[in-house]
Amino acid sequence: MPRRSLTRLYQDEFSGYSFAKFQQDLLAGLTVAAVALPLALAFGVASGASAAAGLVTAILAGIIMGILGGAPYQISGPTGAMSAVLIVLVTRYGLEGIWIAGLLSGILLLLIGIMRLGRFIAFIPAPVISGFTSGIALIIFIGQIDNLLGVTTAATETAAQKLMGYFNGGFSADPHTILLGLVVIATMLLMPQKWSAKFPSSLLGIILATLLNWVLGWSVTMIGAIPQTLFLTERLSLANIPWGNFSEFIAPTLTITALGAVESLLAGAVGSNMTGVRLQANQELIAQGVGNILIPFFGGVPATAAIARSSVGIKSGGQTRLVSIIHAAGLLLSMFLLAPWMARIPLAALAGVLMVTAIRMNEWNAIKFIFGKRFKTDMIAFTVTMLATVVLDLTQAILLGSFLAGAVFLNKIASIDISVQEVDTERLKQRGIETSGKCQHVRVAFLTGPLFFAAVGQFNEEFANLKETHALILSMRGVSLIDTAGIEAIHHLYDRLHKQGGTLMFAGVHDNARNMMERGGLVDIVGENNFFWSSDQAIVEAEKRGCPFCS
Repeated sequence: MPRRSLTRLYQDEFSGYSFAKFQQDLLAGLTVAAVALPLALAFGVASGASAAAGLVTAILAGIIMGILGGAPYQISGPTGAMSAVLIVLVTRYGLEGIWIAGLLSGILLLLIGIMRLGRFIAFIPAPVISGFTSGIALIIFIGQIDNLLGVTTAATETAAQKLMGYFNGGFSADPHTILLGLVVIATMLLMPQKWSAKFPSSLLGIILATLLNWVLGWSVTMIGAIPQTLFLTERLSLANIPWGNFSEFIAPTLTITALGAVESLLAGAVGSNMTGVRLQANQELIAQGVGNILIPFFGGVPATAAIARSSVGIKSGGQTRLVSIIHAAGLLLSMFLLAPWMARIPLAALAGVLMVTAIRMNEWNAIKFIFGKRFKTDMIAFTVTMLATVVLDLTQAILLGSFLAGAVFLNKIASIDISVQEVDTERLKQRGIETSGKCQHVRVAFLTGPLFFAAVGQFNEEFANLKETHALILSMRGVSLIDTAGIEAIHHLYDRLHKQGGTLMFAGVHDNARNMMERGGLVDIVGENNFFWSSDQAIVEAEKRGCPFCS
């Protein structure tokens, strides 16, 4: 990825900026704020801190990380994945554990970004990330059962132990809290998508549950007072940092760092696909680092870029990073104007929001693809990582997932060499192959090496510019290995060529690569008639079909 300074990013982003674009940013920012408000409150509670801590985190992250971020669409704040990690820290070390580990992870993220090591995060295979995400979703869901039932059960080290504890009984559920939680869950699940686009279903659900509780006067646990300040009473200070006990926080710091980096860069990948604007990964990690260094001193919790909020900003027409800043300003305004009402929100309502969010945060398309196509290695990696996340603590799960990633990487390690060439008609004539010589829009790409997850980025960059390409021939005689990520990359390449009237052809495909392409459905999409024994045969066939770019 080419290096670009923050100044250059600003120049590109705000070049030709107008009042009309500002209006789009303003509307998008306010829309994101409406979506982020209930999530910020819920994730603050789910982290083991407070709703106020979640709100402060969202405001500061929106401003600091928005200003320094590596792309205009990135919006950061407290997230479900991070809250699942933090609740374990609170159980072991208290709130200071969150702040210290967050500070240290911020320093580590900053160093990773400065040393330009962000690209190595991409080496974690997708099944491991999906399994970890699903495991975190289960932790969030299980962690909210207490608030939904209106009970307080014993704290445990892992989510699996917490879940098993409910089968032992010894508690009495409150039907009022259950009803309030179900109101939110039903609102979020049943509200039509077109209505949710105009008014967030999570926010509507919380409003309905809060009004219902207020009208009926039920005695349920509520959020409590929201301080109208960014400097919370409980916050990190230099005086209470245990300088001599940093070794205890090494594992939690590595967990938060890995999770923050992966989640932020995944959000960037989603945003890049939606906008076509590439995320500058190292600049994004610098932004995440600076933000997480400062946030503990205000009493907030560690933050990452959030896929949901970033996607809402993009879909709402956001143009620049002002969306993130405006969303933070909207949350800050709500802190001063809506604090008395937010204090009356039942915890059961937030539990409903988090449970639905946990269900939706699973990467269902990726899971369906992995298990539907029966990719055994990916199925094992996904399942082991998910179970480890729930049964073990998050630190151990991260280490196990990283081990799996390393094993897969070492098993498949190699580099891919891609050489794209124009058709050499003279060379073909010398070999007795006659062509018209008129078409200059047929290109042959010679691939050597495995096309797997670590090589997909290079593959995509090589074929970023396909203007006026009538036929692109992938000569794959040197490709002995292709995985699911490689199949998806070729699929995207086919879609791009097809949209501009071009054709994707293959030559010299190995049997094992061909089998994977068949299992992934790629052969059916491209067509059997676009597979050839040699690139020469493909060139002749491409010219026979005619070229829309030739005069």
